[in-house]
Amino acid sequence: MSDWKLDIGATVLDQGKVRFRVWAPMARNLSVRLISGSGTRDLPMERDERGYFSMMADNAWPGDLYFYLLENEIERPDPTSRFQPRGVHGPSQIIDPAEFQWDDDRWKGLSLKNYILYELHVGTFTEEGTFESVIPCLDYLKGLGITAMELMPVAQFPGSRNWGYDGVHPFAPQNSYGGVAGLKRLVNECHKKGIAVVLDVVYNHLGPEGNYLSSFGYYFTDKYRTPWGEAINFDGPYSDEVRRYFIDNALCWITEYHIDAIRIDAIHGIFDFSARHFLEDLGEAVHRQAERLSRKIYVIPESDLNDVRVINPRETGGYGLDAQWNDDFHHALHTLLTGEEKGYYRDFGKISHLEKTYREGFVYSGQYSEFRKRRHGSSSKEREAHQFIVFSQNHDQVGNRLTGDRLSQTQSFEKLKLAAGVVLLSPYIPLLFMGEEYGEAASFQYFVSHSDESLIEAVRKGRREEFASFQWEGEVPDPQAETIFLNSKINRGLHLQGRHHTHFRFYQELIRLRKGVPPLGHLNKKDLDVRGFEEERLLYVRRWYGAEQIFCLYNFNETLTSFQLSHPHPIPPEGEGKREGDRVRVGLSLSMGKWIRIIDSASPEWDGPGSLSGDIIESGPLGISLQIHPHSFVVYRMEVS
Repeated sequence: MSDWKLDIGATVLDQGKVRFRVWAPMARNLSVRLISGSGTRDLPMERDERGYFSMMADNAWPGDLYFYLLENEIERPDPTSRFQPRGVHGPSQIIDPAEFQWDDDRWKGLSLKNYILYELHVGTFTEEGTFESVIPCLDYLKGLGITAMELMPVAQFPGSRNWGYDGVHPFAPQNSYGGVAGLKRLVNECHKKGIAVVLDVVYNHLGPEGNYLSSFGYYFTDKYRTPWGEAINFDGPYSDEVRRYFIDNALCWITEYHIDAIRIDAIHGIFDFSARHFLEDLGEAVHRQAERLSRKIYVIPESDLNDVRVINPRETGGYGLDAQWNDDFHHALHTLLTGEEKGYYRDFGKISHLEKTYREGFVYSGQYSEFRKRRHGSSSKEREAHQFIVFSQNHDQVGNRLTGDRLSQTQSFEKLKLAAGVVLLSPYIPLLFMGEEYGEAASFQYFVSHSDESLIEAVRKGRREEFASFQWEGEVPDPQAETIFLNSKINRGLHLQGRHHTHFRFYQELIRLRKGVPPLGHLNKKDLDVRGFEEERLLYVRRWYGAEQIFCLYNFNETLTSFQLSHPHPIPPEGEGKREGDRVRVGLSLSMGKWIRIIDSASPEWDGPGSLSGDIIESGPLGISLQIHPHSFVVYRMEVS
């Protein structure tokens, strides 16, 4: 059983009794304005020495609405509101967490090593854009091979369309998505299907509209700046209560909503120079609660700092978080596929970058970054493979492009398959972005639905400035336009049509191989040999587990390439290649024996130009000779007698 309960906000006690408690050190007088079927009552609250106001209300029930009344005149929603049925500016609603009947008692979570993530935006994943409308799609995700669904932020935001990063009520699921009951039903059904649920949370800022926290307490600080608004006060005066507020938020999601992992947005925007970082406290609290609940629960931050301390164990001075998104992997892959070199992509573009991220995790581990004009990152070489989330696309890397274009809109089918192989057959935790698996034709663009004209114009201006470093040509789409939101909705039915269906089957097969071939499912950077060949734009990967082993050859070249895998002794030093005519001859630690092809992206089965190498090849004294099509990959598995 859980020893933790949310003790701020509106807490339902006995029949007809509700306790209200709020941290408001800036207020002198505070009351609850209770709105029910029997009328409106103003109920005075008492203050304690820490600045918490509280009171016990009789004849108050779940479903009743309320505001806090500041200084006897200013109505404000509850900072810890569990539900905002009328939006960010409206009254909060009393919610009894015990009302929902869960039937996922047998669910204990999944090992992080078994996560295959699928990131989705609730508003654009289905035509209805609600939590409950996702439920009928769970069999589709299960059939694809997904084991974990990651929801973009669902905390109450202004209007009915938003990415979620403008949330202002961290404890309240979005009303237009279906609110408390809808989210709980979705999580409950996911668990019954064996799918874990990851929730994206935002602890670096709050949105600009409907953000009333500063009316109550010292939640923000002007010591630091973020690109998105006021920085949260994690290390200044009164920060103890602020830290507790956000830790309680994480505990609320995992306890009251049975969430399996939280993905923390952009922790480089969380500023804390105290002796013990907020993220360390947060991770420890979540892991402690996981033990109490007897469930596997994880904390997965997003960061562009390449700071290994985030995922280092606490006993070695790290924050002890479970895994993190690895943007370096994306950038290394994206630049090889597209040739882009503007903005942060200028730091990438070589096979050696992809080789290093395959071997270590971070590409930038202390060397100079041309984009940042300074040294960047720390080494992740010693961290476990399952501590890195990798992807070829996600909401940021698609939606923060000028037109929100996906790889499927700009790259060839062969390149799309190549990208899928690099991600899904990597030794890391793969993440797919909704629609990627069948080559979705719709863009995913940035959208908002603010009500203040000056704010709307500020958002437009901010988007124009954000794109400046990439020097993209064209008009910046209007984030406020409803058409931008509607055009971002995906059409999942495409997965049954033509090449989209082939694309979908290809993803299914890669996931099946990842789950079924031990060296591919064994996430260990030590049981891996990876070599990149710059001139030929080839990446060779060999992985093993026990007596089983596979090798993958990824070709990023524009032309057909001949390749000979030899044994180490003929060509010192190991791994370096030399050209013999039109063939690259390479000395690698490849075992002698019979190798069976398990997938070739160029196969006619996957609408490719045709396999160039045999289904079965023998590795003798001279090694193995292969030919490989442009922008394709092949995987062979050694026959074990």
